[in-house]
Amino acid sequence: MRPVKKGRKPYISIKDYDEALPFLIDRLGELCSYCEMHLDSGLAVEHVQPKSLQKSKRCQWSNLLLACVHCNSTKGETDINSKNIKNYLWPHKDNTFFALKYSKGGCVCENHALSPSIQTKAKNIIKLVGLDKVPPNVSKKDRRWHNRRETWDKAERVKQRLAKNDTEEQRENIVDMVESYFSIWMTVFANDVDMKRRIINKFIGTAKNCFDKNGNPVPRKGGQI
Repeated sequence: MRPVKKGRKPYISIKDYDEALPFLIDRLGELCSYCEMHLDSGLAVEHVQPKSLQKSKRCQWSNLLLACVHCNSTKGETDINSKNIKNYLWPHKDNTFFALKYSKGGCVCENHALSPSIQTKAKNIIKLVGLDKVPPNVSKKDRRWHNRRETWDKAERVKQRLAKNDTEEQRENIVDMVESYFSIWMTVFANDVDMKRRIINKFIGTAKNCFDKNGNPVPRKGGQI
């Protein structure tokens, strides 16, 4: 899960939360903040703490992210509040890339190298938005797992071609084709410092302070990880 940086509130006030959508896209790109799917349309303003239960935060910039229909509907009206919000890891607060691990086959799990408490929080956010849904326990309409699997296979093929023809032009072409699934590309190219730097720079809104000079994840200042 890509760690993101939204920056300061870009508006003085808005009448309805939907008015924040273009600002969020401008800051974060057309990507679901949870599954990292790229969508030209269908992205929705997502409330970390649900608007139905936290009405005062309907338009609060710090409470808003972007979500696809599947992450949004899976999370639903789960009661995220001031008492339990830190039971989860959040892409705009923590280094969620550090906490989650992606693997061949489109699987997502917690990083077992981290402390038990962080692993629990990582599992909580995975379950909250349904990144653990894989066949046969997933609807045909939910293609998040399928897309992750396809992207992983594509990234591996690209990596193999790069090994045979490692040129600046080839590296630029790879970055041009990367439009979504930041975490998968970063994982497949985990041993290629140059490619990791390029991928980090490619995605608008990536929290660059979550990575060291070699593109390796580091704890986020002020975050739980």
